[in-house]
Amino acid sequence: MSMHTPLPGTGNAGFMSGYLEALALVERLHRLLLDVIKDEFERVGVIEINAVQALLLFNIGDNEVTAGELKSRGYYQGSNVSYNLKKLVEMGYMHHQRCEIDRRSVRVRLTEKGRGVRVVVSSLFARHADGLQSKGVLGPEGIEDITSSLRRVERYWADQIRYIY
Repeated sequence: MSMHTPLPGTGNAGFMSGYLEALALVERLHRLLLDVIKDEFERVGVIEINAVQALLLFNIGDNEVTAGELKSRGYYQGSNVSYNLKKLVEMGYMHHQRCEIDRRSVRVRLTEKGRGVRVVVSSLFARHADGLQSKGVLGPEGIEDITSSLRRVERYWADQIRYIY
């Protein structure tokens, strides 16, 4: 196929163009989120963990979970969850212990040090939420619209995966 051959399924070029722009935006936003978290940790002088690890700690919160549960949530595609959990345990951000029922499974939870990281990320997100609203970038209705639209795309993609298998 040459560069000038139209792609299959581009009958509605305007919608396809918007869809591709939205996909690129989601990808850029994820990378920007990681950069924002990284910058915040550099600002507060915590440089031993990366942004993905900080996000892991934030999302685990007060829960006790397995690596499998984190992977199944799908938040950490493109990262090695097991490696990151191992590093976080080694650095003292998480406790881990073998599951009593399934000895192959390891359950993890935050240490006090891990909860401190969670507070930093939570404070960052709270400042962003306040800033988005106070500067008129996005209000409650706007965030609801975005979230609702993204959930519909998520369900559509999940259905496509289920349909394939």
